Amino acid sequence: MKKLTLILLVVTTISTFAQPASKRITRLEYIEMFKDEAIKEMHHSGVPASITLAQGILESGDGNSPLARYANNHFGIKCHSDWQGETFIQDDDSKDECFRKYKTALESFSDHSAFLKRKRYAALFELKITDYKGWAKGIKEAGYATNPKYPQLLIRIIEENDLAKYDKMKPGKSVKVKHEKKENNTKDEKREAIANSKKRGSHVTKLHENNIRYIEVKPEDSFEKIAEEFNMGVWQLYKYNDWDKETELFDEGVLFLQPKRCKAKEEYHIVRTGETMWDISQKYGIKLKKLYKRNRMFEGDQPKQGDKLFLQKTKPA
Repeated sequence: MKKLTLILLVVTTISTFAQPASKRITRLEYIEMFKDEAIKEMHHSGVPASITLAQGILESGDGNSPLARYANNHFGIKCHSDWQGETFIQDDDSKDECFRKYKTALESFSDHSAFLKRKRYAALFELKITDYKGWAKGIKEAGYATNPKYPQLLIRIIEENDLAKYDKMKPGKSVKVKHEKKENNTKDEKREAIANSKKRGSHVTKLHENNIRYIEVKPEDSFEKIAEEFNMGVWQLYKYNDWDKETELFDEGVLFLQPKRCKAKEEYHIVRTGETMWDISQKYGIKLKKLYKRNRMFEGDQPKQGDKLFLQKTKPA
């Protein structure tokens, strides 16, 4: 009797993890199921939806791995010492390894983004969110994967399944609509297309015309509160905004959640009364060091009213 009970227990355990072929989901089904989560996470973290989906597809076997099915873990992220949530045990490089278990796929996607917010991946967030090839190559170069063909695998998945279109979409908008850029768009329509705002916590995230996510600071804000709200490091907010870490957060204005760019959309700026180099840097989303360099100024110097500052090309000799 004990032997029969043991056999039944083994059979039950095997059947739990060995799902019938009929229950496996296809790649197209995976994309349809999780595209909205990837888009939502993109607008929160800045990680392209195409990259999130492609990595999820590659690392979870189109969502059919035991980790994805029973732990909502689409990226094989292990517990590590700082994990306080639920766990899922399975053999990997060693026997009975600990993996993180999530309540939803969105939690897995968010934790994946948090993983990419580590310092060694910082260069990725200086790329355009639509540059999926640059992201795929950058992830490999930063040490995410050991497979030398990892970037090509991601790029192939993205291109074969047209995942790049999700990098241009707003959260909550039907992704079945084909997005086409109309050359005859008015200026107002273009502004509306890049507004791309999303409510999260007590702030609304917006997209700067220089393609950088930002929020508008409130008097009661602090770097620590904002970093916690957006799952970022305080050091990132200092760095992305060229701000002195010994100085408190300003009371109002633009606070970037991604690195500023090396140049602005505008060609130049005429300095107004009271404007500083930092003010202009924030206004156009251009790195402060680049702004000084383009105008052949020493760091710390300030412009005068009426000065013409170049935002794209270096100041003529």
